[in-house]
Amino acid sequence: MIVVFDAECLLCNRQVQFLLRHDRQALCRFAAIQGVTWQRLLAQHGLQVDRWQTLLVVDGPRAWQHTAAILQVLHALGWPWRLAWAAWLVPAPLRDAAYRWMTRNRLRFLGRAPSCLVPTPEIAARFLD
Repeated sequence: MIVVFDAECLLCNRQVQFLLRHDRQALCRFAAIQGVTWQRLLAQHGLQVDRWQTLLVVDGPRAWQHTAAILQVLHALGWPWRLAWAAWLVPAPLRDAAYRWMTRNRLRFLGRAPSCLVPTPEIAARFLD
């Protein structure tokens, strides 16, 4: 499972750190939108974006965006994170509208990361670029 994130976004960096702590099976690998892997993934899945403001999760031939991507990753983490699947009861247009609002304003609310996340040697292999 590849998680594409904005390396300049403080919220995104926190999400990656959360996944690194809780992904005990090392299922997630990471690609920054500032790298080249994400462009290849976009092309493979036929996604067009002018300004990337979503989380993208790719697992083999399948890709998820917005809240579906978050729920997919939490499900993969196992219990207790799998309980987040209850959010599927909320219609996707409502979940995704709230998500898009947050992503549009994330840099204003939380700011930019003072520096890019530098992986330690133990986790460096999980970062694609």
